[in-house]
Amino acid sequence: MKVFGVGLNKTGTTTLGQCFKLLGCRHAPYDRTLLYRLHEGDPEPAFAVADKFETFEDWPWPLMFKQLDARYPDAKFVLTERSSPQKWIDSLKNHSERSGTERVREIAYGHPMPRGHEDELMAFYAAHGRAVREHFVDRPEKLLVSCWETESRWHELCTFVGKDVPETPFPHANQRPDGS
Repeated sequence: MKVFGVGLNKTGTTTLGQCFKLLGCRHAPYDRTLLYRLHEGDPEPAFAVADKFETFEDWPWPLMFKQLDARYPDAKFVLTERSSPQKWIDSLKNHSERSGTERVREIAYGHPMPRGHEDELMAFYAAHGRAVREHFVDRPEKLLVSCWETESRWHELCTFVGKDVPETPFPHANQRPDGS
């Protein structure tokens, strides 16, 4: 089994990773060095990691979902989303203000900081979601679209990946005190 989280960062990717771990999967979290190598045109290090694990979330996986689908034809994909593009950009801005300028954001989004680029980034967010949905439009069994801010929880995820629903409460990782 391989399940790739292909939602952009700040869409609940860390929560997805926690879910995978609680389900007992061999999980690989985000790895910025793999994103750097992908940006340089070398997907092989990412494939080497993907060969060793079952589940994945955050960078570099969202930017290579088509390559992953071609290489792992039996894989499944989870597109995590926020309840609105505005919620996503607000979370991205809050995170960037805490973490500072990052090369990861510059590679992924074209800007090291989101402030001043909100409209462009929200368009990127929407385009990514459309591209993922369109790629799997004829194979809906391969794609789960989840928003942790709505009712998407254990049952939906476990049914999709073929695991029993755990007794453990559904995790919400990296959530700010105000819930965003």
